[in-house]
Amino acid sequence: MPRFDSPRLLADIGGTYARFALELGPGEFAQMASLRCADHADFHAAVRAYLGGLSLQDVGAQIAHAAIAIANPVEGDRVRMTNYHWQFSIDEMRQRLGLDTLVVVNDFTALAMALPRLADVDVRQVGGGQARRPSVIGLLGAGTGLGVSGLIPAGEGWIALGTEGGHVNFGPRDEREMDILKFAWKTLDHVSYERLISGAGLELIHRALTARNGVAAEPLLAPAITQRALEDGDALCLETLEVFCGLLGTAAANLAVTLGSLGGIYIGGGIVPRLGEYFDRSPFRKRFEDKGRFHDYVSAIPTFVITAENATFKGASAILENQLRNLQASPGSAILGQIRRARSELSPAELRVADLVLAQPRSVLNDPIAEIARAAGVSQPTVIRFCRSLGCEGLSDFKLRLASGLTGTVPVTHTQVNINDSMLELGAKVLGNTASAILQVRSHLNRDTIDRAIDLLLSASRIEFFALGHYGVVAQDAQFKFLRFGMPCGAYTDPRLQLLAADVLREGDVAVVVSSGGRLPELLSVVEKAQERGAKVVAITASQSPLAKKADVALIVDHVEDIATHLPMVSRILHLLVIDILAVGVAMRRNPDSIAALTHGAEDDEAKAGRGATTAAPGVSMASPLARLTSHSR
Repeated sequence: MPRFDSPRLLADIGGTYARFALELGPGEFAQMASLRCADHADFHAAVRAYLGGLSLQDVGAQIAHAAIAIANPVEGDRVRMTNYHWQFSIDEMRQRLGLDTLVVVNDFTALAMALPRLADVDVRQVGGGQARRPSVIGLLGAGTGLGVSGLIPAGEGWIALGTEGGHVNFGPRDEREMDILKFAWKTLDHVSYERLISGAGLELIHRALTARNGVAAEPLLAPAITQRALEDGDALCLETLEVFCGLLGTAAANLAVTLGSLGGIYIGGGIVPRLGEYFDRSPFRKRFEDKGRFHDYVSAIPTFVITAENATFKGASAILENQLRNLQASPGSAILGQIRRARSELSPAELRVADLVLAQPRSVLNDPIAEIARAAGVSQPTVIRFCRSLGCEGLSDFKLRLASGLTGTVPVTHTQVNINDSMLELGAKVLGNTASAILQVRSHLNRDTIDRAIDLLLSASRIEFFALGHYGVVAQDAQFKFLRFGMPCGAYTDPRLQLLAADVLREGDVAVVVSSGGRLPELLSVVEKAQERGAKVVAITASQSPLAKKADVALIVDHVEDIATHLPMVSRILHLLVIDILAVGVAMRRNPDSIAALTHGAEDDEAKAGRGATTAAPGVSMASPLARLTSHSR
């Protein structure tokens, strides 16, 4: 079996254990280890502990790609575990671990993707039924929590469902289960199936049955309950397992009819596979088929217990392989996405260059400009114009950005806010969407254009900031920051005042124009007037916009904004951050020693101010911490 160019790191992170392995080739796992989460401060510490025990000389080159399956919903860049305190940023973790690619997915999404790769020896059928192929497949399993997922056939592949179905309301089926629910209500406001069909659920059922039966029994942990039931025949523990398996049967039947899982229901997790033959004769299958009018429907659906030890690793590997294949086939780099969005704005000749880059990105990366021009059927100056239209200084800069995008992390996605979101969910989505946009803009940053913009600002006799509408606060924030440096500047947000201000600009002045779309005629008139007067123009705007093309220096901010709200949210924050970059850059150039101020706390700065510290300029002392420059105007 062929091996990968470098070993791939796989991890299965639950609330109790973090399991790791290296995949040397397709399905070839090595150096597997299981670490207790409680023994490590955070996820990064656990990964480092595992990697520290490896001998990479035995497996080949340095690890470049990794896939993490985690017991938690994964939306956007920030991961916060539901049943444990670990949290981290995906992109930050990728950088800290020195990886080219880091894929993070829900653990049951990964397990679902493993199902098509499982052989007959990897599963055990419980009860009757015959799977239809291809059809929807359901998956659930109990461990620290209750995971729920499914697979939907799509062409030659599958689409995995990332769900939190374990948190649906528990519904009792008999008096005993009603008593268990009433017992749970004493300490829980919301009783979901996960509260009962899990390790903690076994313990809760055992306590409830102890109270219901009026017996004296010591509180037991889940492993002890299972052991006493199967090995010692303890009556109360056996009743606990009986209730547990019955509830799992109901939950599985609910999933089957919800998804239409004619391809079968698979049971994973850490508890059921350890029950062995007991599970086969437990009430599970009887309760699964106990669906009233839908008895015949669910009876035809087979149920399987997953016995393969490395099933989650197989699923995570499949997702990682698919991600790497997508990056190779149609790389999702920032600059390629930028080109796709800009196609409608390109000239016919530039469009031919764009189509060549999109079709053959790696060839363009290696070919000289003469070969690129020949392949696209354009002149060499057209290739340069195309590169500059994207905010690049030239072909070399374009190739650097293209190269950095041909491998990378799973893109952070925009998550839609909906009317049913709680305030906590709403907040998490808004912050996640903003973080996503910031990470994407970070990949667009161009060192040369930032340097040129800072050079212009430093040499300017006067700086004028122009913006309209909701973006007026960006111009005002910029004015505040640069006035603190003692630099002559102004902010203009009224169209009439803008033209008047532009009409008195002169050579040596700089106009900074902020516009999300870069198409407003009022601002374009300001640019034309400023350049007529000999002033330079720095634009903070979208690529391929008329403003970007007219400006002397264009700082590109491309983003996805929900225009249905008619309110700029993410884009305004991005523009404020670009102003912060320019302000910090100017501060550093004006006084390189001011970086030392970053090591001082705000208390030291305030103490100095209280003692009447002098300032280098009318605005603010350049010895104040640069971190304060990123605090927006209040």
